[in-house]
Amino acid sequence: MKIINLTVITLLVFILAACGDRENQPISFSEEDLLTIEPHGVYYEIFVRAFYDSTGDGIGDFQGATAKLDYLQELGVEGIWLMPINPSPSYHGYDVIDYKAVNPEHGTLEDFKEFVEEAHKRGIKVIKDFVVNHSSTEHPWFQAALDNDPVYRDYYVWADEDTNTRQRGEWGQLVWHGSGDDIYEGVFWGGMPDLNMDNPQVREEIHDIGRFWLEEVGVDGFRLDAAKHIYSSYHGSDYQEKNHQFWREFRSEMEAANPDVMLVGEVWDTAAVVAPYLDGGLHSAFNFDLAEDIMSSVISNRDTSLVANLERIRNYYNEFAGDFIDSTFITNHDMNRVMSEVRGDMNRTKMAASLLLTLPGNPYIYYGEEIGMKGAKPDEDIRLPMRWYEEHENTGQTTWRTDRYHEDGDGVNVEAQIEDETSLLNHYRELIYARRASEVLIEGEIISVPMRERGILLFERKTDTNSKLVVHNLSNEVKEITLEGDLQPYNEYYFYIGEIEEIQLKNNILTIPPYTTIVLK
Repeated sequence: MKIINLTVITLLVFILAACGDRENQPISFSEEDLLTIEPHGVYYEIFVRAFYDSTGDGIGDFQGATAKLDYLQELGVEGIWLMPINPSPSYHGYDVIDYKAVNPEHGTLEDFKEFVEEAHKRGIKVIKDFVVNHSSTEHPWFQAALDNDPVYRDYYVWADEDTNTRQRGEWGQLVWHGSGDDIYEGVFWGGMPDLNMDNPQVREEIHDIGRFWLEEVGVDGFRLDAAKHIYSSYHGSDYQEKNHQFWREFRSEMEAANPDVMLVGEVWDTAAVVAPYLDGGLHSAFNFDLAEDIMSSVISNRDTSLVANLERIRNYYNEFAGDFIDSTFITNHDMNRVMSEVRGDMNRTKMAASLLLTLPGNPYIYYGEEIGMKGAKPDEDIRLPMRWYEEHENTGQTTWRTDRYHEDGDGVNVEAQIEDETSLLNHYRELIYARRASEVLIEGEIISVPMRERGILLFERKTDTNSKLVVHNLSNEVKEITLEGDLQPYNEYYFYIGEIEEIQLKNNILTIPPYTTIVLK
């Protein structure tokens, strides 16, 4: 594990150097205070189509994303996850036509290489979506298979006389598509035929694609779409173990190309299903249970067993892989945005960010969440244009989709929030900087603390040599808690954010205002 200093701009945050009634003293982090502890980091998810338009055609592109790397660096981001950037007949890109090319709507491969290079100059890693489960029906492989090419026919999964082609999938969807002798498996959609991973040649194609992006383009890893669907449950009871073995083989091949590669899997399921994927296969998987617990807690204004659940999950993961990295998030491109879920409540939106950025794991921030963008199903309305400026016209903001939630001058944009110390954007930035200045908050384990005060969520973060106590008041009331027993040594402030006027720590009694986060050392 490597620790390095990262040069970033100085950000003013509130820290108290001592306990008791000492007056609040604003102290700024210098660039030497911020740490990168690999493989930990704060990541940011980008939908390139919606992010920034450098050409004026209304579609986001690589040069536009490159132009906004300084913004991400100043936010404190250490890694970027790009949604699919390959050629595709769909706006979202999850049905790929060419795995070794980029969508020309976003620019050229050279433009993308420049983006990666510029990100690396700023200490920002880049992982890209890799859709392994299926291709597009327009992919040359599938077109050759339909023509009964003897090589490419076996690249896909076809029905035979024993197949129940009326079978439904796990969320009630159609699984089998086509007609006659060309009925094929497509777990997600008829335009996405599943690849046949029992074919060694297909697996080698996948490995070769991975090596291309790592070695020739220079990306740092992959977000692996639909990682639990490499083999289907419709073809034998051992499909999960075959999935696990597939990812072990894939990891071995990718680490041979880049020993520091990061493989993050989308395994949208319970911890019991996720854990075996971390046993020699994926380095990390997204914690969907935690995302649900964060939203449940901020909506209900109370701890909904979040800490206990997370502690249990992490202990379970440790039984399979002691070196796993938990990929944490609140929302992503498949989920309603926070501001829509809390019906515009800024206090709850800020608390969701406070929870995410004080918990263990690698936090992923979905673009636009840091400025409070709204969005709810259908998926297109969760992937709306990133809002950069108060006035929309001729500013580089994309126009790929009409935005039914926001309008010019509503303050939901970077320009309106960048200088406002109380804005959601600066709330995110202060939390990220406080996190990155502390080894404990970056890599410390989470330890639950018994506390029966409604509205208070409290836990310890610990390394072998240090610890901090994190206290969140999720409620709309001032709370007082007594620090007893093992908590008595926590008598100095490290960081706090929220309604700071009423904060007090005196005689081991902590007074914490509504919707406020305090970290004690």
